[in-house]
This record gives sequence, C-alpha cells and structure tokens, in this order.
Amino acid sequence: MNRRSFGVVGLLAAASLVLAACGGTSDTGTSTGGDTSLSSVKEAGEIVFATEGTYKPFSYHEGGAGDLTGYDVEVAKAVADKLGVKAKFEETQFESIFAGLEASRFDAVANQVTVSPERQEQYELSTPYTVSRGVLVTLESNTDIKSFDDLKDKTTAQSLTSNWYALATSKGAKVEAVEGWAQAAALLQEGRVDASVNDKLTVDDYFKSTSNSGLKIVATTDESSDASIAFRKGSTALKDAVDVALKDLGTDGTLTKLSEKFFGEDFSK
Repeated sequence: MNRRSFGVVGLLAAASLVLAACGGTSDTGTSTGGDTSLSSVKEAGEIVFATEGTYKPFSYHEGGAGDLTGYDVEVAKAVADKLGVKAKFEETQFESIFAGLEASRFDAVANQVTVSPERQEQYELSTPYTVSRGVLVTLESNTDIKSFDDLKDKTTAQSLTSNWYALATSKGAKVEAVEGWAQAAALLQEGRVDASVNDKLTVDDYFKSTSNSGLKIVATTDESSDASIAFRKGSTALKDAVDVALKDLGTDGTLTKLSEKFFGEDFSK
C-alpha cells in the first residue's frame, strides 16, 4: 500500500469514528441521530400516555369515578406490556394534548388520534389500531340536514383539533367549540347547534347507553377514519417498537378481543 492510499483509508477511518460518536444506534439497531425515545422509556420502566379520560368508550372512568378504562387505555396497557414497561396515564383535554406532547409532558398520545397528512408531518404516528367512519348527527326533528353538503352556513359542535372539525368547516359549517362528544350532544339537544360530526363508535356507544336522546345519524363518511398512537417528531425508535407491539397484539388476537369488548365487533383493522 502506498502512502497516498494509506492517507485516504486513514481519513475514511477517522470519519467513521466521528460519525459513530455523533450518530449512535437505536434499540432497534438503526441509526437514530441521537434518538433516545425508546431507551428513555426502558430506563424509566414506564411509558406515559396522554388520554382524555372523558371520551367513552375509548378513554373514561367506569361509572364516572371508577378506574380509568376504555379501548384506547387497554390497548396502551397491552402495548406497554409488550415493551416490558408499565403504562402511566396523564388525563388531558384534547385541545391541549398535542401541546403537552411537544412539551415532553408525556411520551405518547393514546386518544383516537386520527391519521391525516398534516399530523403525519408534525408527529410520528403508529400503525392504526382502530378503523372507523365519521357520522353526521342532528336532532330527530331536523329535516334540513340530510348530508354533509347540507352543512353550509349551519352551526356544528366540534373539538377544534379534531379531523371532524376540518370536515365540518370544509363543508361550509360554522363551528361552536366543544371539549368532546358529550358537550356536543348537549348543545344539539338544547337546540344551540344544528349538527355535530363525530366518530361512529362514539356515537353508537352513546345511543346504546342513552335512551330517548332525540338525536339521529343522517350521514356517514365514505372513507374510513384510522386512529393511531402519536409521538413527538423524531421519536422513531419508540414508534417503531410500538408498531411491532401492535402487530403482535393483532396477530395474537388481543386487539380483536378488546374491540369486541368495547364495541361489540372488530374495528381494529
């Protein structure tokens, strides 16, 4: 080997050492550029999920004051178990849930986070674990609204950070901000809004538990609404590990069992 060849190899070797020192490797064996999201969770022995705690049947307290439960809560617990850590929950209003995620108050959001191009740009989103549709709800006595196109210049009750808000406004609706479906249903019954767009699973569960609600479903979205667990941008290692856990939970039938428990049928795929 001549001196020039040795010099080039030496420089390449030195560069490799620098890159190795700066880059690091994740728990999944891929380059992360300093991503410690998974190792931090493993070291802490827990993964902290943000969830509403008032969003039945996904995240709520049994009987209003009992233990926190729901489809999202139980899925999060099963995911944590697959990761070998405990699940901890921080109950947060949906309007501030993403701000809390970005401020590192918790590791992930398990609260029916609907997949959208905008959210995919802002956050890391897991493989979907719920597949549902959106529905348009009005008073039973309402004869003006029969489809989403009838929302133009009508008032709907929506959470401002939900995909249903985007759908309602895209159809020309004026929006009254609410914290969740329970408040939207109350505004509808009081005649203070004309309609509300929400997840079919939420509305169906409401109808099952509420007799003589005075409300009806008048339209259903053609496209499905997929829900994922959300992570801060750059938390690729943790997101990838959760994807593996969700795949395992789908294969072993856990997601199907949980879906049937809370919805009566399988909405996990």
